[in-house]
Amino acid sequence: MSRVVPISSNHLTPYRLVIIIRLIILGFFLQYRCTHPVKDAYPLWLISVICEVWFALSWLLDQFPKWSPVNRKTYIDRLTMRYDRIGEPSQLAPIDVFVSTVDPLKEPPIITANTVLSILSVDYPVDKVSCYVSDDGSSMLTFESISETAEFARIWVPFCKKHDIEPRAPEFYFNQKMLFYKEMTKPSFVKEYRAMKREYEEFKVRINALVAKAQNAPEAGWKMHDGNPWPGNNHRDHPGMIQVFLGHTGGVDINGNELPRLVYVSREKRPAFPHHKKAGAMNALVRVSAVLTNGAFLLNVDCDHYFNNSKCLKEAMCFMMDPVLGKKICFVQFPQRFDGIDLHDRYANRNIVFFDINLKGLDGIQGPVYVGTGSCFNRQALYGYDPVLTEEDLEPCGYQNQDDNRMAIQLRDSTVPIFSSEDVYEDDIIEGYVDETSHMYEKNLEKRFGQSSVFIEATFMEQGGIPPPADPAILLKEAIHVISCGYEEKTQWGKEIGWIYGSVTEDILTGFKMHSRGWISTYCMPTRPAFKGSAPINLSDRLNQVLRWALGSIEILLSRHCPIWYGYDGKLKLLQRLAYINTIIYPITSIPLIAYCILPAICLLTGKFIVPEISNYASTWFILLFVSIFATGILELRWSGVSIEDWWRNEQFWVIGGTSAHLFAVFQGIMKVVAGINTNFTVTSKASEEGDDFVELYMFKWTSLLILPTTILVMNLVGIVTGISFAVTSGYPSWGPLFGKLLFATWVILHLYPFLKGLMGRKGRMPTMVIVWSILISSIFSLLWVRIDPFSSKLMNTKGPCGVDC
Repeated sequence: MSRVVPISSNHLTPYRLVIIIRLIILGFFLQYRCTHPVKDAYPLWLISVICEVWFALSWLLDQFPKWSPVNRKTYIDRLTMRYDRIGEPSQLAPIDVFVSTVDPLKEPPIITANTVLSILSVDYPVDKVSCYVSDDGSSMLTFESISETAEFARIWVPFCKKHDIEPRAPEFYFNQKMLFYKEMTKPSFVKEYRAMKREYEEFKVRINALVAKAQNAPEAGWKMHDGNPWPGNNHRDHPGMIQVFLGHTGGVDINGNELPRLVYVSREKRPAFPHHKKAGAMNALVRVSAVLTNGAFLLNVDCDHYFNNSKCLKEAMCFMMDPVLGKKICFVQFPQRFDGIDLHDRYANRNIVFFDINLKGLDGIQGPVYVGTGSCFNRQALYGYDPVLTEEDLEPCGYQNQDDNRMAIQLRDSTVPIFSSEDVYEDDIIEGYVDETSHMYEKNLEKRFGQSSVFIEATFMEQGGIPPPADPAILLKEAIHVISCGYEEKTQWGKEIGWIYGSVTEDILTGFKMHSRGWISTYCMPTRPAFKGSAPINLSDRLNQVLRWALGSIEILLSRHCPIWYGYDGKLKLLQRLAYINTIIYPITSIPLIAYCILPAICLLTGKFIVPEISNYASTWFILLFVSIFATGILELRWSGVSIEDWWRNEQFWVIGGTSAHLFAVFQGIMKVVAGINTNFTVTSKASEEGDDFVELYMFKWTSLLILPTTILVMNLVGIVTGISFAVTSGYPSWGPLFGKLLFATWVILHLYPFLKGLMGRKGRMPTMVIVWSILISSIFSLLWVRIDPFSSKLMNTKGPCGVDC
């Protein structure tokens, strides 16, 4: 149902050859730099060499995991022929889809509603799909908007399936530039299209009315329609809440056809218990879904990532339901694609290099890393079990029945054996021993999964589903129990099971734990993107997003699960480990990067340089290094299909993020892990202009993250002016040494150019706050300049006192 499509050797062979050549050149270059110090600028030279050595190591960690990139192709028609034949009951595996949201005032309910609607109308058997919405903010606004969404789904889902439209999120379908009904041959479609658009506009009015109402919260708290107080008025202290809006027996559309199940979940929160943010919410969804529907596979998306491809679940099943490959796969990762980004992608929001180069490269090793959304999981992998890789992994346990020769199956030593009471036969063993063994085994399961017999029983069902005689009332009561705030106490949740705790980037840590157990992941890139979301296109919001990611990496670096020292048992491949190490140490690169960006300004202001007078031998290695860097980039773009503009935007934002958010994350992570101090960098929103698709792009929001890049820009601009002024006054011979310094400083300014445009805004005016900082920094630098006076030794080259002719 899927196959690997190798990338042409005509593309990969030159790419690998250039990597080897570049590695050799890099070795000779660093050997020259280390053995040729600049004596009159020794501190500058030493700093530059240390930076270059670190950059070389970072390049190795980034480049070699991309040694064997692959493409994959899926065959949905083969999946349908095997598991979903017309006229027969569908054999496709049940899937539980998770949608996570926290604050409806920051995450608009209409966007969450569109995501839910795209899930409910997905091209998959309705009795096999369940949608769980996690409201971790216990907001009545979210609850009521989901209720409205469930009602609108009764007319939206049949419309989508009748006309096979794409995408099936109404906001994005109706906003498409092309009016698809013009191409339709059925005249009735135009009438239905217009009627549905009117219904959706009315639906938006109702949602917006709820939002307007929520902005004026009463002092006594919200009340429900029956007059009782809303249980979630205190979002930090409230009971667990579950509401089934649509179900497999009670939810039907306007034509009487069944709809997928839609469940609202808000886990219990109490001040005395840790909640672990998104990771805790996802683990609560794992348990409640296991009790209510128990889909064999789980797919999670953020509330702003709608299903852009109605067949994306089948795309994932082409891997997960493969008879051989499926037993090894912990998750299928889809690339993230985004709407609403400016044409030139000023701040590299699309992350094209990461999704189309880095993850594709990892797919040729042990699989891509988990990126937090758009991933389809195997439940057994989330339960902490090891994969079944070979026949040797299947070992007999328990007691054999001599008549049937049946045996229970256990996974490897690090897991809890999977067997149930059906695997034990009274005729073969002593009754007392069976009772004692069963009791011990039950205690082990409770220590691992928690005290819920219904949930533990669900873990035995590898194919998903719940026992037929299950009473819905009992299941709902048990579902409330498994989302209680104390359920995870003294269990393995967040340690070995489910989403792993200990980092704000729980996605990296969770995927790493699975790969460490021997699981593999696959990368699925369908022609039509599976999911699309929104990205913060504003400079300040983008930097704060990068800060959160970098902070999570530092937390993992300082934890016991650090890839540098965790999991050396032969299950994690070397190149995969290098990729994970690169994923967690990249924020540290900000320190040498900042030093390297400041060096050009210092060189221009002091008249020194980090490189001695270059000989023909040295020039050769410098030229070869630049050529190899250029060749590596070109060949990488060739096999990946990424455009040079996307690659350049990625390089620019690497410098922008490295000189701002990454450095803050390093210090914040150290303070948080070592000293227990949690520092938050907040962004203050300001008014913006209306009537523009990209109005937020030009919005200026002051944040501390803007200080350091601004300082670097000012220093390099002052350095260029100073260097040129000195060359003009000193004559022609001084222009030669100045050229290298100017090139160095220009490199920094070109990389920070999008940052400068972000500061200037639409009107080309730098904000007052930035002007104040620039004047302050320039004044400090001027005072240091007067005090140090680095050019005095060149201008006053006399041994005696300076006279009239000095």
